[in-house]
Amino acid sequence: MKLIGAPIKRLEDPRLLVGGGRYVDDLVRPGMAHAVIVRSPHAHARVRRVDARRTLAQPGVLACLTGADLAGVPPIRIRQGEKPAHAAYLQPPLAGARVRYVGEPVAVVVATDRARAVDAGELVEIEYEVLPALVDAADAERDGGPRLFPEGNIADAWTTAIGDVDAALREAACVVRERFSVGRQTAAPMETRGLLAEWDAGASRLTVWGTTKVPYFNRRTLGAMLGLEESQIHFVESDVGGGFGARGEFYPEDFLVPYLARRLDRPVKWVEDRREHFLAINHSREQQWSIAVGADRHGTLVALDATLVNVLGGYLRTHGVWVAALTASYLPGPYRWPNYRCRVSCVMTNKTPTGTVRSPGFYEGTFVRERILDMLAARLQLDPAEIRRRNLQRPDDAPYTVNTVAAAVIGREADFTGEDFGSTFEQALKASRYEARRAECQQRNAAGGDVRFGVGLATLVETSGTGPFESARVTLTSEGTIVLAAGATSLGQGLPTTLAQVCAEVLEIPPADIVVHLGDTSWMPHGVGTSASRSAVMAGSAVYGASTQLRERIVALAAAHFEASPADVTLENGAALVRGVPDRRCSLREVAALAGAPLESEWRHETRRAVGSFGVHLAVVGVDVTTGEVRPETHFVLCDVGRAINPSIVQGQLVGGVIQGLGHATLEELVYDPSGQLLSGTFMDYAMPTAGRAPRVEVLLHETATPSNPLGVKGAGEAGTSGVGAAIANAVADAVGAAAARHLPLTAPRVRTALEAPLPSTTRS
Repeated sequence: MKLIGAPIKRLEDPRLLVGGGRYVDDLVRPGMAHAVIVRSPHAHARVRRVDARRTLAQPGVLACLTGADLAGVPPIRIRQGEKPAHAAYLQPPLAGARVRYVGEPVAVVVATDRARAVDAGELVEIEYEVLPALVDAADAERDGGPRLFPEGNIADAWTTAIGDVDAALREAACVVRERFSVGRQTAAPMETRGLLAEWDAGASRLTVWGTTKVPYFNRRTLGAMLGLEESQIHFVESDVGGGFGARGEFYPEDFLVPYLARRLDRPVKWVEDRREHFLAINHSREQQWSIAVGADRHGTLVALDATLVNVLGGYLRTHGVWVAALTASYLPGPYRWPNYRCRVSCVMTNKTPTGTVRSPGFYEGTFVRERILDMLAARLQLDPAEIRRRNLQRPDDAPYTVNTVAAAVIGREADFTGEDFGSTFEQALKASRYEARRAECQQRNAAGGDVRFGVGLATLVETSGTGPFESARVTLTSEGTIVLAAGATSLGQGLPTTLAQVCAEVLEIPPADIVVHLGDTSWMPHGVGTSASRSAVMAGSAVYGASTQLRERIVALAAAHFEASPADVTLENGAALVRGVPDRRCSLREVAALAGAPLESEWRHETRRAVGSFGVHLAVVGVDVTTGEVRPETHFVLCDVGRAINPSIVQGQLVGGVIQGLGHATLEELVYDPSGQLLSGTFMDYAMPTAGRAPRVEVLLHETATPSNPLGVKGAGEAGTSGVGAAIANAVADAVGAAAARHLPLTAPRVRTALEAPLPSTTRS
């Protein structure tokens, strides 16, 4: 069977399409109670008094928890890039003496049904002393301005430098300086967050449904906060209505609900509504930039100098300052930069805390880098493709600038073995009809009208397959079935099908015959989870290793039974047989009987380096100069996927990534007023792309197998998003000028304002 590389239909879809999905709000346990979170209406305030007596007196109310009840419970720890100085900025499960964003949990009410819990929550009496809010990051260090923490409003700051940037810029033939910014956004999955927890007092065991993405970190964190061993906590997989980086991290509710289930000794469920979701889930993206690039007269890049203000929220959540670190690490992209510097400040504000959203750091950094490269090309009178062509890293360049920087900032390099950025770039230009599309836009513009057309390019590097490990177990049961379990989690990305294909090819059985368990700690007690485009690489490789080992054990048992050499035994259609002797055959069930017990093989795939890949985006847009509306017409993306296990799933991931990136590039923005109130907390205000706005998306899968894993695969879950903002911004600038493309998202009012009153250019040569 040749299943790796086959575009088979997703195995999980029939069940989901007939309504067989089981999401958190579908789950019901005997005696289940319901929790409601009481949240701060203020962005910044002292909590003078919390009185729950009226709430507790209501019929059906079982508990009301406040910050005072959690004395001694530690704050939520950071998952990535933690430093000792970050401890002062961590979030407690419930607010103590101060609240720092609208929506911060102050109390939690549990009642016999949700309606009673909602009503009782409104009776919690909280006295606030409202304080000035810090909303604009520019005010973070202003004398007399709001101070969010005794340690200050800057949670972290650093500078990364290679070479002598100042000297290189002084000597450069052409220097371009500009300011850019990226607005605040979030993932907005279809399913809001929810949790169901049940405590079994007799077994001293806690079961939790609804944790996704990184269940093993969440289990360790929850165990430490509850004083339980990890073995006492069981996280159960459930269906998930989207993830995209924001859901599945450890939030305050991920402690509060299990804590109350244990305290009350009965199941407790919590599901947020959409408004609550916008206030509480991780936000991301918001950054402010000042950047300069220098080149010689031939367009060879000599220096990149950047200052990044990463705007955080009221606390450091589980990602800490990781997005800023990723941005600074991968800002160099696929180019040679002999001199590089990035100054980073991570500023706390009275907004919802931040984390990641699809392609964190890569999306923002690619926009800034690719946008200023186009401006540099214009100053040098070079085609945008030409300036990239002259500066892409070559296969014999060592080390790549991006690896040097990433090693310095986050201690991680990527393996780019086999990549040839230049030849892949030329392939993308040809496949995307770059020259022809530029000519077509020029012809359409010459015809006049209110809509101007432009083409934008962006190149990028992506990393995937981050370690340190992932685990998989493949079992031949006594009944002769194959059961696969892995530490990665399913978030709707087709992972059960992908992993089943890998296992099925090794064991020579149909993928549909394999039972797959993901994200369930009883099936796989140790693992990492799903994030950063790692699952196909890490879990796929672990499944391949476990399946190969199991195959060897099956073959050895069958060979002994046949009194044949293992070299003469093979697997075919769910049976072991001797080559060339059709009647010498036994089914997998018979092999299990020979073993006398289920056969189990477990594999742990480890790595110290991420997998690096190259990508190219091209956007064609129309811009209505009367309204400022940006209308994406065509979006092309080339992605080096290493090896596509299931091309249909990979293409779907890339198309979905492009559409999500278009929302972030043109529509979606979380807007706050000066007092720290969120103004765009519903889908009426937080506009997202619909099918009616979707352009034609063209996908080209470029396959350069990586030697870093046995499957040769590279992740593709985020590459479809990474370059969208950059390509769209460059296309808008090509259509109507650079002044309109300094801030993402390129909303219609923002573009129209820029067209009416263009900002003065700060470029110079």
